[in-house]
Amino acid sequence: MLYIFCMNKATIVVFLLLFSLPLRASELSTSIADLESAWAAVYYQLDEGRQKQTYPVLLEQAAELGKRFPDAAEPKIWQATIMATNAAFESSLTALSTLEKAKILLEESIMLNPKALDGAAYVTLGTLYYMLPSWPVSFGDDETAERLLKTSLDINPNGIDANYFYADFLLRQDRPAEAEIYFQKATQAPVRTSQSFADLQLQNEAKIALTNTQQRRANIGKHKFQAMFATAALSHK
Repeated sequence: MLYIFCMNKATIVVFLLLFSLPLRASELSTSIADLESAWAAVYYQLDEGRQKQTYPVLLEQAAELGKRFPDAAEPKIWQATIMATNAAFESSLTALSTLEKAKILLEESIMLNPKALDGAAYVTLGTLYYMLPSWPVSFGDDETAERLLKTSLDINPNGIDANYFYADFLLRQDRPAEAEIYFQKATQAPVRTSQSFADLQLQNEAKIALTNTQQRRANIGKHKFQAMFATAALSHK
């Protein structure tokens, strides 16, 4: 009788655990979506003074979410993202330390789940690698940046973020023809229903960048033609 009671009790515990898993997953998904929406509103709509006040609040929320879901990659990704944007309001030395912490969080999230948030950790980490100075100042490295950004595209080839930031990297590497391809993809990428505001904002930036890149390529071609014409004219003198 005692054996049967213990078995029934164990069965109930297992059932409750299995039942709670989708609930916790749903709670995490909702919390992450809310955090992303809040960050987008701050990043795109508030002035710098209010951003400086609000980012620490969002950072606390992300850290608390990380404590509640220690084995989830998503809170770490957003904690790192908010750290990176908030670093703009810190002193140079403090910002470098903050971005090093963000790097560690992103690496940890990749270890937990490389495909979390459609490979967002690779996008953010790759962006940090090409935007930051190299050693001995920081960890910036263009080769690592490109590898990470390409990995994000392998995971999510149609993502706005993945295409936009790889295009931005290529443009900074003076590879405008390649950059144009990925800016174009970013402008045509599907917008997520749950995060339409953030996606439309970045997509609009991609459209502006695409126009500027096309103009830059046109100017390069024009200058090359003028240089060839000038050289030909001189050779006939």
